[in-house]
Order: sequence, then structure tokens, then C-alpha cells
Amino acid sequence: MAYRDGPFENLKVPALLGAAAVAVVAVVAAVLLLIADRRAEASPLAPVRAGAEATLGPVNGVFAYPVRWVGAVSDWIGGYFFAVSENRRLKREIAELQAVRDANIALANVNRRYEILLGVRTQPPVPMVTARSISDARGPFANARLVDVGTGQGVKIGNPVINEHGLVGRVSGTAPNVSRVVLLTDVSSQVPVLIDRSDARAILSGDGSGNPRLEYVRGEDALKVGDRVLSSGDGGGMPRGLPVGVVARGVDGSWRVKLFSDRGAIDFVRVLRFEDFGQLVTPEALNAPPLAALDSTPAARPPEPVAQPTPPEPATPGATE
Repeated sequence: MAYRDGPFENLKVPALLGAAAVAVVAVVAAVLLLIADRRAEASPLAPVRAGAEATLGPVNGVFAYPVRWVGAVSDWIGGYFFAVSENRRLKREIAELQAVRDANIALANVNRRYEILLGVRTQPPVPMVTARSISDARGPFANARLVDVGTGQGVKIGNPVINEHGLVGRVSGTAPNVSRVVLLTDVSSQVPVLIDRSDARAILSGDGSGNPRLEYVRGEDALKVGDRVLSSGDGGGMPRGLPVGVVARGVDGSWRVKLFSDRGAIDFVRVLRFEDFGQLVTPEALNAPPLAALDSTPAARPPEPVAQPTPPEPATPGATE
């Protein structure tokens, strides 16, 4: 069997390629050793080394470019995956911060409403209790709410209830820690009011709608659209001057009131512990003399005796003129 027919007949080309590769490696190694020889500047190989460096410098840059490119690609891939994980982490933090932001906004709104409520003052001053509306009341009233204060805090039936905008209603039932508030819009609500512009009197009657009716209006040219409506205090059920709303015309042509209390949710209220006008001033002040100078006037002197006239002398008998 001939050699070329043997199992090594296909080794000719690989052997030549291997020999060429060994020669190239040897040349490269020689050149590298030549360049690395820096023992003396005056070496006879110094010009050769300088020429080799000048020639192989760009070649080294070309061979180093793929290495730098691979490194850059590796850094980009690593940065991409790091950015993905960082993006996920930032999204979680944003979701948590949004929840904190929403809670802070809600708390700020509550504090603002509390500040407004605490700033409400009546003239003359009336004791108040701050409460929170906890639910809609169920029972004989269509428009009523429950608040978390009761007889334990001094609340009584008939006490007026206000929010930061105006009059809300009146207390219709009490328990130790809960009270029912009938709103002005309920059909059982009847509140005496006055028109700020004309000082006319009327009755604010709820009819189940959002805008109670003005009935029994007294006075000529008493009502105009936009007139401010206040509590009149007639009957002694509540103080005078509590803001109620503004006059408006209903679709049926009747006079109605747009309530100030509807400008916001009835969540926080103040209950006025008002019973009658007698609690606004002490009995001593009510029974005081109308003129303060009466206490400092001098005591009255007894009257002086009046001189009696002298009677005329009697005439002498027999006397002639």
C-alpha cells in the first residue's frame, strides 16, 4: 500500500500550515526579544529596535482594538444588566415614596381643616367640641350623620353643628360618645335665618334636596340672588350670625339657599354647646343696673321745711278810718 493511500495522506496540508505557523511564531518571538533588549542605548540593535517599534506600533494598535472592543462590549453588557436592576430598585422606591407622599398630602389636608375649625370663633364666645363624622345615620331622618362625641363631652339635643365653612345642622339625638346630627337638607329641619343685606327674617326649610327652601320671608324687596344668609337666633335655638349660605333661584322659581357647608365634605365638625342666650352672660351682669353711675350718685338729702305764711292781725273794734 502506497503512503498516500495510508491514513496519513491527509496530513500534508496541516503539516505545512503547522510549519508556517511555527515560523511565524518564531519570527514574532525574535522580534519581541529584539524589541525587549534594552540593556544599552548604544547597542548595535538599537536602530533595529526603534524601527521595529515604529513599524509594529500601529499593528499593535490594530491587534489591540478587538481586545478593547470586547472589553467595551463586556462593560456595556454589565452596565445594561446593572441599569435594569437599578431601574427596578428605583421603581420600588418611587412606589414607596408615592405612598408616603399621598399620606403626607392627606395629613396636611386634615391639619389644614383642623386649623380652620379651631380658628372658628363666635361672638359672644360659645363653648365648642370638635368631632369627626363617622358615618351616615340610619333612622327616621333621610339626611343625618353620626359624630364621635356625645353627652360625655357635654353635647345636648338641639346643639348647632358647624364645619369650617358654615352651619351644618343640629343635634337630634345623643349617647355617651356618639350623637346624631340632622343636616339642614333634611325634611324635618327648620332653622330661623336672616338676610344679611336687608335684615329680613325667614325660615330655612329642608326638603331633601341639596338646596333648602326659604319660606315665610318677611320684608319688602327682602331677597336677591347672591344675598348672604345667616342664622337669626330667633327662638333662642342657636346663636345669631352663623354663616348658612347664599340666596339662589330654584328651577321651580322658589327661593333657595346654596349652603356654605356643601363646599367641602362634612368630615370634621364642631358642636356648639349652646342652650340659650342666658349662658352667654352671667346673671349678675343681666341684673346689673342699666346705668353704671347709679352706684356712685350721692344719697338723697331730706327736704327742707317750707316757711309758713304769717296770718293777718285782727281789726280793732270801733276804729274809724
